[in-house]
Amino acid sequence: MDRPTILITGSGGFLGRAIAEALRDRYRIIGLDVRKQEGAGGDLETIEVDLASRSSVNAALAQAADKAGGRFASVIHLAAYYDTTGEEDPRYDSVTVQGTRRLLHALKRLGTEQFIFASTLLVHAPSPDIGIRITEQSPIDPAWAYPRSKAETEALIGRERDGVRTVILRLAGVYDEDCRATFIAQQIARIFERLPTAYLFTGNLKAGQPYLHKDDLVDAVVRAVDRRADLDEHTVLLIGEEDTPSYEELQKRLGRLIHGEEWRTLSLPKGLTKAGAWVQAEILDQETDIKPWMIEGSDDHYEIDTSRARAVLGWEPRHALTRTLPEMIRRLKQDPTDWYEKNRLEPAAVAASEPELRQAERRLRRLPEEALRDAEATIARDRRQTSWASMVNAILGAWLMLSPLTIGLLDPVAASPPPALGHELDAPRVRNAWLGVSEMASGAMVILVALLGMGARRHWMQWMTAAVGLWVMLAPLVFWTTSAAAYATDTIVGMLIVTFAVIVPPPPGIHPRALASDDDRPLGWSYSPSSFSQRIPIVGMAFVGFFISRYLAAYQLGHIEGVWDPFFGGAEGTGRNGTEAVVTSWVSQGFPVADAGLGAVAYGLDILAGAIGDRRRWRTMPWMVFLFGLLIIPLGAVSVAFIIIQPPLIGALCTLCIVQAAVTVVLIPYSIDEVLASIQYLWRARRAGEPFWQTFWKGGPALSEDQVPQPDLDRSVWDIAREFFGGGMTFPWTLVASVALGALLTATPVVFGTKAPLYFSDHIVGCLVIAVAVVAMAEVARPLRFANAALGAWVAAAPFLLDGGAPEATAAGVVMGLALVGLSLPRGRRSDEHYGGWDRAIV
Repeated sequence: MDRPTILITGSGGFLGRAIAEALRDRYRIIGLDVRKQEGAGGDLETIEVDLASRSSVNAALAQAADKAGGRFASVIHLAAYYDTTGEEDPRYDSVTVQGTRRLLHALKRLGTEQFIFASTLLVHAPSPDIGIRITEQSPIDPAWAYPRSKAETEALIGRERDGVRTVILRLAGVYDEDCRATFIAQQIARIFERLPTAYLFTGNLKAGQPYLHKDDLVDAVVRAVDRRADLDEHTVLLIGEEDTPSYEELQKRLGRLIHGEEWRTLSLPKGLTKAGAWVQAEILDQETDIKPWMIEGSDDHYEIDTSRARAVLGWEPRHALTRTLPEMIRRLKQDPTDWYEKNRLEPAAVAASEPELRQAERRLRRLPEEALRDAEATIARDRRQTSWASMVNAILGAWLMLSPLTIGLLDPVAASPPPALGHELDAPRVRNAWLGVSEMASGAMVILVALLGMGARRHWMQWMTAAVGLWVMLAPLVFWTTSAAAYATDTIVGMLIVTFAVIVPPPPGIHPRALASDDDRPLGWSYSPSSFSQRIPIVGMAFVGFFISRYLAAYQLGHIEGVWDPFFGGAEGTGRNGTEAVVTSWVSQGFPVADAGLGAVAYGLDILAGAIGDRRRWRTMPWMVFLFGLLIIPLGAVSVAFIIIQPPLIGALCTLCIVQAAVTVVLIPYSIDEVLASIQYLWRARRAGEPFWQTFWKGGPALSEDQVPQPDLDRSVWDIAREFFGGGMTFPWTLVASVALGALLTATPVVFGTKAPLYFSDHIVGCLVIAVAVVAMAEVARPLRFANAALGAWVAAAPFLLDGGAPEATAAGVVMGLALVGLSLPRGRRSDEHYGGWDRAIV
């Protein structure tokens, strides 16, 4: 005998699948959903449908009727539009209301015994007071868009059912042991993460709403289907738990279950909460799960009387939310990321939570020996395949030993004192001779150490070779060589020695445990901050700074007679342009070596540190990431400080120094995410039982599980460029405008005729504003933008406190200052990237 057919709309959803599973033993199930999918055991036949399209509804029902032999025992209508914004959306009408009308009209032409509509108890007005229960006859007064659409649909069904037996189920919020109830899940997440909002509420803490376990809902639907012939032509039933825990009671229960403590909740006035939510959404441009309609309805209390469901269906709930909470929280603690995914929350927020780290600790204790052996074998294979690098370094050492003879370092030489010299020096021939001796000794050391370390696992020898290479880069500056050839040769050879000593794989000193896994993304991160597509452009920009510094250093050492500056001039009568005046000023002369040369060495180290390691180096070489950050971030601060002091202390401006500072500041936001990832990893690895200093110096194992490494350079150049410009960076118009205002502040003498001391103030603040805004373009550093609000306040006040401003400059200062304050408040657009637990700091 053929089984009766049940048609379920929204069959692919959480409830649709559960209802289909309960009915499929006695009924044939056909599903309608926006996407075709297979049910459990393949028994659920799914037909794609768009309820907003009449033709789609008609075609889907014709197909379903053909499968069912033209008759349905029951149609269970679950599909509807829903969101939590509380705002009106055209889809509430096109999908929920008119979609139901289209469905009903199409069903009238077919044999349909019953039509069950899943509504919500929120179509009712709240209970008049705590202790007063709502019945099916209580007033209909939905408070926001979603229940309003359900109420309109109920009315439509009552008008247009035309003899079809209908059942309206006004459901409470549905949950199961994994939660899946949106507002309960958000409440649990706030307490689990100890967010500030977890301690706050607006409205009546004694108010609450009933809930409904998924299995009890399924039971009610099954009973309604089975008793379809016995029900009235139009039946309305409230389905939910009569026990209504208050918000305060839930807070206390959750606090005890999650953290083992009494959870205190402060009730705020609605006006204050609305103002805070408005500032957060409209001024700070931040997302919030607290919507205006929620604040308005925070006093609403719902208690329901389900006696009619007991009388008509013989139904009553077998579960209770308060009894299910312990299991719900147990599952959360067992696997927070999985729980968050099931509840459509962001799992990155809890990827490094205590339960996840305990899981990581258990995994690390049983790290497979095979993986360690494979890692050791890979290191040995790479060492064999790259043993040629030691031979190359030996050749470079020989080059260094012969270099003094080939470039004439030991020959007599006459030279004027270097332009940037600020202290006494030995004669040029003596300085060059010392450099020659240094090159010979360094070359001999490189040959010795490189050859001795070829067949041995002596990592210190590789680092000793790299240290010699660093000294080779510094030596021409220390000895103030007069030889441009020596300076160029030593810079290049020194960088090559470091490259062949420690950058050519495998980098020395990494523990095999760190290489035993390919996992390349930190816990809770959506990308690897150490990928080559992230680092290569940084290295490219470092080369720009390196070339500029080398050019300026050549002038400071006296290797060239002048430097180029297209915009700025020096003091009258000196014959020097702005750049020449700055790099030979008392500031530069105060350094024991050419300061531009030191900058070139720092940029060279940026290049080398940016190239070493693979896309896992945030955990395999944390110390190198820290060094990389220390080279970039302080170097950026020094470059900005050097620009700041030029007008007030030196009396000139340097075009190339400004370009150099701009490059250095841009490097900071592109590198800061990798530093953050290493800091997070060291902290989390320590909590997972890994020794801190060993992890810092030798790296550590992956804390994540079964990641699939992302593609890196094996993509198109456009994809690589997109990741570089978008990976961890966004460019809100507010920050771009702040950069423009900072540039305008540095130009107030030209634009508004300001003079010192107001001009000096504008120049200093303008440089700081630009630096802050550029660094804040990195999402992990976005809160730094608030510093520009304080700087903007000073800009607005400065014309009244300092001399040097005409009336138009005063007005401009006030406008620019207030604009900076306003531009510094919105966070701006967030990308889809995640940064572990740091997401919540991006305010």
